[in-house]
Amino acid sequence: MMGTVILGTGSSLPKRIMTNKDIEALVDTDDEWIFSRTGIRARRIGGEGEQTHQLAANAGRKALEMAGVAADELDLVVVGTISSHMLMPSCACFVQKELGASNAFAYDINAACSGFMYGMDMADKYIRSENQKKIMVIGAETLSGRLNWKDRNTCIVFGDGAGAAVFGHTDDSQRGVIGSTMHSDGRLWRLLHMHTAPSTNPDLMVPDNPGVHIVMEGREVFKYAVKAMEDSVCAVLKQANIGMDSIKLFIPHQANIRILKKVLERLQFPEEKVFVNLSEYGNTSAASVPIALDEANRQGLLAKGDTILLCSFGGGFTWGASLITW
Repeated sequence: MMGTVILGTGSSLPKRIMTNKDIEALVDTDDEWIFSRTGIRARRIGGEGEQTHQLAANAGRKALEMAGVAADELDLVVVGTISSHMLMPSCACFVQKELGASNAFAYDINAACSGFMYGMDMADKYIRSENQKKIMVIGAETLSGRLNWKDRNTCIVFGDGAGAAVFGHTDDSQRGVIGSTMHSDGRLWRLLHMHTAPSTNPDLMVPDNPGVHIVMEGREVFKYAVKAMEDSVCAVLKQANIGMDSIKLFIPHQANIRILKKVLERLQFPEEKVFVNLSEYGNTSAASVPIALDEANRQGLLAKGDTILLCSFGGGFTWGASLITW
């Protein structure tokens, strides 16, 4: 018995669209340069009433509606984010309040772009141990507030948004989460990181803190991301004893089109079976996979019995892959 299924999905994106042309006014770049290196044409930028928890709650409401689940039926709310408007309380606690999920406990996962994937893995394990549980997992970011808008290496890449999924139990042995593999490597943190506000204790001040914004060594991240995503996909397929030819749809983290194409090349997997929305939204970090999952779901691309592959890579480094029979 597989046990854990996705009952409903949802997503929420800010109203404001920032195109590559708009970014030309901020840094020395142009649309052709950005698109050729990233595959991104535009990204969404949060505005008034679009804090991380507000986008997350909007996505959560849509997921609950699709699932036919009331907010007070939720046992747990998990939010993957690195850009909550406050460090404490957690973003998940604000989402719980917004949704009225009065019977749920709530916490955040800080795993950068892999936050939703880590949360999904945890939800599966909770439900396998207590199958009556209903769990909401959300990936949500407002990275526009965590960028150095003079740094051409990062400000062109990231965007804001949220995606959500409601997880529950099924007795249908032909459906559910097949398996997952999650990884981290803290030794490589300097290649992709973000400091917090400077310490008020002089003895605990971190030297060379440039501010609360993303710092990235793009070329080095590229190399590690491709290898890590390839390895995690191969590992979860081996774990499930299936081949890439069994995958109906691959929903990868929407980071950079060059990374995606290199991963597909190494896996020898056809582009027409990959869901990509990178050009419209940029890299929305933890929100990337659940936004794409919701869009694929609402476009009718996921049918009962389809084997779906999810994969992500993020700062930390963190990465992983999951398989679902829809």
